[in-house]
Order: sequence, then structure tokens, then C-alpha cells
Amino acid sequence: MNRKFQLVAGFSSCVILVAAAVPARAQVHNVAGSCQPAFGSSICTWAKMAGSRVVSMGANVPLAAIENSPADGQMVWPPAPAAVIAMPTQARRATGVDHLTVYWEHHGHPPTPYLTPHFDFHFYTISDADRQAIDCTNKTKPLAAAAGYSLTDIDIPGIGKLEGLCVPGMGMHAISSSELTSTTPFSGTMVLGYYDSKPIFFEPMVAKAKLMEKKSFSLPMTVPKGLGKGVQYPRKFEAVYDAKMPGYRLVFTEFRGN
Repeated sequence: MNRKFQLVAGFSSCVILVAAAVPARAQVHNVAGSCQPAFGSSICTWAKMAGSRVVSMGANVPLAAIENSPADGQMVWPPAPAAVIAMPTQARRATGVDHLTVYWEHHGHPPTPYLTPHFDFHFYTISDADRQAIDCTNKTKPLAAAAGYSLTDIDIPGIGKLEGLCVPGMGMHAISSSELTSTTPFSGTMVLGYYDSKPIFFEPMVAKAKLMEKKSFSLPMTVPKGLGKGVQYPRKFEAVYDAKMPGYRLVFTEFRGN
């Protein structure tokens, strides 16, 4: 065997060995979560996985559920969710994001920017049982809210002071500091939830009027410090309008821990 052939053969062997040592990229596959009825339609959770890694995760919200949300309703305290929906098991294991609660606010709620009909989509990193156990008697706030956010105390007529905007069955709500003094009705914002000083949810809060525009939009994500062990938060969020559904896909991507 001449030297040139030996070199080529040796190089080919190395290539084969290296190729064998590199694992094949895990194929992305869809994972269905659960569905729950809401306003005459069904809201469903889902995830896209690559092996054990979450590529994206979220929920499908049919336009019918948005259109059929009632214009008025009885005031209930604490508020009752329109739906509580488990996230896919594989995605829950990978990120710690456990379930979604959907609330419809007929007339909005204080502070001022949010006094307009809107939906709350809470994605929790605690169990449904732990969420239901929140009674707001624990008033411990984190040493500091996420950058650009405030955990303010609000007086609600007929209810009293909500410290850190804590609502039983939900938790404390950290809202955009810049929106607190606004006199303009909001269209969409990302809320961060806490209880017992710990982050427990992230929440796209979106005005019905914006959803009725039937256009895709995004909201900036801020990741709070102090995520629990094994908990990952997304770095990006987009509400993608799908005319074929028709409705919105709430899409979270780039999941990582602190």
C-alpha cells in the first residue's frame, strides 16, 4: 500500500470514528397536553420537544373563546378561573411549568391601566393544589422584584388592601413599573407572579380588544431571580394568530434556569 493511500484511509477512519461519537440531533416532536372548556370552546396546552428538552411550549386559544367571553357577570371574590389546564407531562418535567389558569376580567381591575376587559393567562411553576392553597396570609415579598417591575399594594373598594397585589388562589402580581402611573388603557403586558417571596408564575395579560384585532404580537419577557430547583422560564413570548384555527397560539421559547 503506498503512503498516499494509507493517509487517505487513515483520514477516512477518523471521520467515521468522529461521526460515530457525535450523537444524532434529537428530532423535534409535538406533545399534546390537556384541553378544558372555556366560553363554548376548548383551550388546549401543548409542547414541542427535542428529546427531553422543551423547544417551545404554550396553549391554543380559539377565537370563539375570546368572542364568546361575556360582557358582564357577577363579581366573585376571590375570582374563579374559567379554566385550569395541565401542561404536557414531559414539558412539566423539563421546565417545572405545571399548569395554566385562564381568567376573564369582564371590566378589568385596578390599577387604572387595567380597567378594561382582558384575559389573564397564568402559567404556574407550582402544583394546582399549592396554587389553590394560596390565601395571601403570607405577605413576604422578595427582596427585590424583577428589573422594571413593582410589587405594589393596592386598595380595592369593598375588598381592602391587596399587599403586593396578592389575590387568593393566584399569588402576588408584579407589574411593569412604567405602567403603574399610566392613564391609558393597556393592550398587553407580561406579569410576574410571586408567593412567599418566590417566583411562581408568568402571565401574558391581554386586552380583549387587542385579541380581537386577529394579529400576531409579542411581549417582552423578564426572568426573575430565585427560580426553584429545576425550574426554567422562557426568554421569549409571541401570540401567533392562526386564521386556520382560527385563534391564537401562545408560544414560549428559549427555556433556561437562572
